[in-house]
Amino acid sequence: MNISEQVAFVTGANRGLGRHLTLELLSRGAKVYAGARNPDSVDIPGAIPVKLDITNPQEVEAAASAAKDVTLLINNAGSSTGASLLDDDLDRIQTEFNTHVFGTLSMVRAFAPVISNNGGGTILNILSVLSWFSMGGAGAYTAAKAAEWGLTNVLRLNLYPQQVRVAGLHVGYMDTDMTSGIDAPKSNPADIAKIAIDGIESNSFEILADDASRQVQSGLAGGVAALYPQLS
Repeated sequence: MNISEQVAFVTGANRGLGRHLTLELLSRGAKVYAGARNPDSVDIPGAIPVKLDITNPQEVEAAASAAKDVTLLINNAGSSTGASLLDDDLDRIQTEFNTHVFGTLSMVRAFAPVISNNGGGTILNILSVLSWFSMGGAGAYTAAKAAEWGLTNVLRLNLYPQQVRVAGLHVGYMDTDMTSGIDAPKSNPADIAKIAIDGIESNSFEILADDASRQVQSGLAGGVAALYPQLS
């Protein structure tokens, strides 16, 4: 895929990784719609702000109607409540699933026909190393990201015959507002954005953006004993 020939839509484009993805796409010559709950918060020259809450079906449909030339969708918008599966209110847990699972699915359902009608293209879901591995905390986020990975696998099979490639990016901690309270090594989101767009350009189905993701993926074949040795 030649990025300079693409029309992209990035969700959660006003800050964090979404902002850097938008900047990277623009730097490579793509046209970019920048989705954000508050479009006035999108201050990226050249980007086209679009009001979008991915958990609002009406706003999702309106976005798809406004951006009928899209060939590349990046589902980046996310939430992180820190909710525990056992102790927190179900409303906080549902927030994570409404965003990462149902919000992502709504975007795919709305934009896949657009991309297919434009001759085909790519959808990239921003996943996480926590799609594959849990550290015990932030259980709602981890479970939602694991579900989003499962969703990604199903959709890539369903949409490939329609010339729509569905890819997933796995990444650990990045230096963004979402991880501001976490004391751990973090990747530069600008670097991750470059890796993500390189992966799209090379038509990859799975993009491992950092050492943490590569290490956890390599341990999946070992099952629970390899991933959670403390249990044995």
